[in-house]
Formats: sequence, structure tokens, C-alpha cells
Amino acid sequence: MMKQHTTNYINTFIEVAEDCPVMQAEVPPQKGDKLSIANMQYNMLHDHPYRYSSDEVIFQCHAFKNELTNDEWDDAREQFFSKGQACLRASPLAKRYGFGIHHNEAGKVALYGCETEEYKHFCADKQVQKVKAMRSKRA
Repeated sequence: MMKQHTTNYINTFIEVAEDCPVMQAEVPPQKGDKLSIANMQYNMLHDHPYRYSSDEVIFQCHAFKNELTNDEWDDAREQFFSKGQACLRASPLAKRYGFGIHHNEAGKVALYGCETEEYKHFCADKQVQKVKAMRSKRA
């Protein structure tokens, strides 16, 4: 078996990027019938807070985008995580659309708009590790 990498965090809050252009969270607009990565991640996390881990979100988006059948998932997942993958710090939700992403004790994730009380609470909570989303532009 290949070495497996992970994008999961435990008890961590991803704050919006320093160069995020919005002051309150926005639902990513859908262009045509194609779902973007931002649309897929938003739909999964908005509709099912704390159901999925970061790895599950990232892999399911990859599988959907590449039109994998259910039979192909196990092998494809092992192959996918045999290389390091970008974590949710690179998600357009945190970079562009104003969502913080909380990873709970079980590594499951949920979204919080940057204008919400919950977002401010996570930023102030000393028990929760904080990381910033990646910037869209180089400094």
C-alpha cells in the first residue's frame, strides 16, 4: 500500500484569507450547469455541517469533477492521497467567498461566514488552533 497523505485538521479553524475581497460570506455563484469546486464544497458543507472530513470533501469534489464511478472510488482515493493534496486552506470558500472553516475534535468540518458571531468566537477561542486561508495574490 502507498503512503497516504491527509488534509484533515483536528480542532482547527481556517480563517478567511488576508486578501479576501468580501466583508460577509457569499454563496458561490453557479455558472451554467457546471458546478465549480466552490459550488461543490459549499453544497456539501452548508447542507451537512460536521458530516464530512476535509479529505472526504476534497476527494468527493475530485471524483465528481473526473466523473468517477462508485466502483472506481477506492482505488482512485488511494491513488489521490498517495500524493500530498491542497487542504481546505486553498478552498475558494475561504480565499474568495468569506467563509471560515472549522474542523472539530473528530476532524469533521463546517462553514461559518466571516460576519457571524460563531466566526468571531472561533477566532477568539484559545483552545482552537488558527490558520489563515491562502492568499489569492502574492504579497
